Amino acid sequence: MIPVLILAACQDEAVQEMVSGPELVSCDPADEARDLTGDALTVTMMFDRSIRCPSDRMDGISVDGGASTGEITASMNRLQIQVLGLEPERTYTLLVPEGTVLGYTSNQKPAAEIKVTFTMKAVESYVPSDPDSMRRLVNPEASREALNLYNFLFDQSGKKTLSGAQSSHSHQNDFVDFIYDRTGSHPALAGYDFLFLHFSPTPSGWTWVQNYNDISAPKEHWAANGVVSYMWHWNVPDSKEAWDRGLKDYDFDGYAFYTSSTSFDIREALKPGTWQNDFIMKDIDEVAGYLQLLEDAGIPVLWRPLHEAAGNYDIYGPGGAWFWWGRHGAEPCRQLWRLLYDRLVNVHGLDNLIWIWTVDVVKGAEDQYLDWYPGDEYVDILGVDIYAQDVDAKTRQYQALTDLTEDEKLVAITECGNIPDPAKCMEAGNRWSWFMVWCTTDQNGNLALNSPDWSLNTPEHWMSVMDSPYVINRESMPSLR
Repeated sequence: MIPVLILAACQDEAVQEMVSGPELVSCDPADEARDLTGDALTVTMMFDRSIRCPSDRMDGISVDGGASTGEITASMNRLQIQVLGLEPERTYTLLVPEGTVLGYTSNQKPAAEIKVTFTMKAVESYVPSDPDSMRRLVNPEASREALNLYNFLFDQSGKKTLSGAQSSHSHQNDFVDFIYDRTGSHPALAGYDFLFLHFSPTPSGWTWVQNYNDISAPKEHWAANGVVSYMWHWNVPDSKEAWDRGLKDYDFDGYAFYTSSTSFDIREALKPGTWQNDFIMKDIDEVAGYLQLLEDAGIPVLWRPLHEAAGNYDIYGPGGAWFWWGRHGAEPCRQLWRLLYDRLVNVHGLDNLIWIWTVDVVKGAEDQYLDWYPGDEYVDILGVDIYAQDVDAKTRQYQALTDLTEDEKLVAITECGNIPDPAKCMEAGNRWSWFMVWCTTDQNGNLALNSPDWSLNTPEHWMSVMDSPYVINRESMPSLR
């Protein structure tokens, strides 16, 4: 018999004590939320720590009632679930099974089961106050949705103003949703920006810059009866070499929109055959493609290009134009506006645009406002950007806009820091169609209701504004489709 040596190594394995797993901190919409609108929404769940959701476990996430889940993403401490196919006057329950959401250490228990129930409300369709005399846009071929929006704004004029918020530059509904989280209401108007037009593909690490082909954010806002606005911080190169090289890093590598940072000449850009003209025509055509996606989805756009063109009219010294499109005075800027209109409307056939021109209302420059105006046949609505350390009615700015077109055009506060008090505006007879709050962040870059610059936008002021009987939020909007 051959002896067999058996080595038995007996070692007690340390048993890791299991600790609690990720816990749900908040959910938007909240459980049992009612009066939600639209045929799609994104449910955002925030946890008390960073989470991970293996793809095979995401497959277990479901929603009842005939709806379905779309894109599901887990990042940091956030789980976002897109829900599609929602119908009015129905209640749905979204289920995230136990074990779907995990922590990052092996001894953490998985998150418990999560159920979120919400109810969609029926929404009335907008009917013009006088269907037989619909007001017309400057584009005679304007889409039905654009005409509905335009006439809705006229019907509200002098009665109510739409609340609005500019998104951060990520082409998402982040600030709109942030305001909802803090006030219980979504702004009716969501603003987006073609600032990052040239960042495609996105530079390494810039994952927060969204592709403009992805219109999920404006589409979701519109589906919930919100209004969509676009502007364009138009980046241009210093030279053809910079254009050929393209953008490569955060400082834009030769590109800018401020006059202090680029020598790009609007006068050369208006001359066919120059590289500057080739550049702007290519840009316009690219933006047209993204605007076409919105038209194909039936989304009208409050379109506000070439904003703040005159800067401060040199009132406070030379170089008053902040942006390159105003550097060489009023006439080239007016020509560029008309070129942009012709290219988008007559060449690309975009019929979903409502054209918004921003006048710069500066004391002492009243005699110059008309010089910069493109003309009644190219402008639907006038806007003014106001950054002031008060919440007054802005009567001086209102009067300047209404005087410019003899009170024939709607007027709006197209950007603001501190929000003008809606009651004061109505009391003064200032019929602002909407206000658009510029996206606010704190000193760490996190979204905030106010900042040291705009300290009057306190939580109390925000609540007062969003609850005002003179303000329309997204939850109160009719369907404009």
